[in-house]
Formats: sequence, structure tokens, C-alpha cells
Amino acid sequence: MQERIEPPILISRLMTFVMATALVVLVVLVVTLDKMFPLNRPQVFFLTTENMADKELTLTKIPEDLAKYRVEFVKDYVRQRNEIVPDLAIMRARWSMGDDGIIKTRSTDAVFGKFLLTDMVNIVNQDLDEAFNITCDVEFHQNYPVVLKVGTNDTYTVKFAYKCRDGFLGDQEYIQEFVIDVTLETTAQNSIRWAERMENPLGVRVSGYEIIKGDKDPLNWTEVE
Repeated sequence: MQERIEPPILISRLMTFVMATALVVLVVLVVTLDKMFPLNRPQVFFLTTENMADKELTLTKIPEDLAKYRVEFVKDYVRQRNEIVPDLAIMRARWSMGDDGIIKTRSTDAVFGKFLLTDMVNIVNQDLDEAFNITCDVEFHQNYPVVLKVGTNDTYTVKFAYKCRDGFLGDQEYIQEFVIDVTLETTAQNSIRWAERMENPLGVRVSGYEIIKGDKDPLNWTEVE
């Protein structure tokens, strides 16, 4: 005679299986919630109706023990000012005269004014019919590319190789060596606009940019042989 499981026993086994499954799912959920709990934190936001665009922030002098940040600032400034990529949108954004322009926010008005007079800035801001196909790379010297100029506490001497390729001339390449003195503002009570803080978080500006070695400004192509 074939053995069969009585209905009460079958139901009991099914309930036991269901309960065991539910217990496993509950444990998994508890563990998951425990892992997610650190992400579930209240966030405090301060809302204001004040227009911050023209608000000015007062800056203080960078301590001398943070000199390494000045060096990195100078290197990045020289790179952003001179490197060229074959994309007009990127170049116009980088050299913009607006509050988000990297060179504008990191330069005094006098230094930025001279920058705007260079050949490459004029070319980039023109409506070009042909593709922009110029590439220039800034390659800093391996040993001491940026050093504090002797006898100063605000002027840095920068040495770099400038390698350019002009696609209009069949990828003609030229390489030049440049030495530039970059002077930073040292006034203790400088200020920047609120809108400029993203592109210049250190609040440092270049107040002097002098070509020591090289044929004029690297961005003046018509003067470079």
C-alpha cells in the first residue's frame, strides 16, 4: 500500500518552510538596512534670497608654510594660460572674460588686459570658417620647474618647454624653451567676487607676468620664429 502524507502533516511542513524563508528574508533585510543606515543622515541646508553674484569675499595672505600651494597655483596658471587644444569651446571657456574664466579670475586687470592682446586669444575669439587645428603643450622641466626668485617672497621663476603643432601647416611642429617670472599679489586685504571662488579657491591673483627667456609671449605666434 502506497504511503501518503496526511494533510495536517503536509500543511505543517509547508508552514515550516514558509516561516524559515521569511526568517531568512528578514535577516537579509535587517543586515541591508544596517549597512545603509550611515547614508540615512539629515542634511542641513541654508537658503537665502540674497543675490550672491556680486558679493565680495575678503581674502587673507596665504601663510608661508603653505608655499607649496603657491607653486602648484603658478604651474597651473602657466598651463591654463598657454596650453591650446583643437576645441574652440574649451578654449573660449578657459579664456573667457566672464566670472568663470580661469585666467580672468586668477589675474589682476592689468595682467589680464595684456593677455587679451595676444594673437592666440584674438584668433580663438574670432568666428572661424575653418576647423581650429592647433595644439600646444606645456612641459615643465623635471627638476625645479618653479622656484622662488632670489630676493623676493612673491615672484616665481617658471621654466617650461612649449611644443606646438599647427594642422593648417601639415602638422608642422616647433619647440621653444621659455622662462617666465610670475608675481603674485601679496596684499593682505584682497577680495574676490563670490562667483569667482570656484575657479580661484585660493584667492590668489597674478600681478606680474614677464617673459625672461623666449621670443616674446608664447601666445604671440606672429612673433615666434
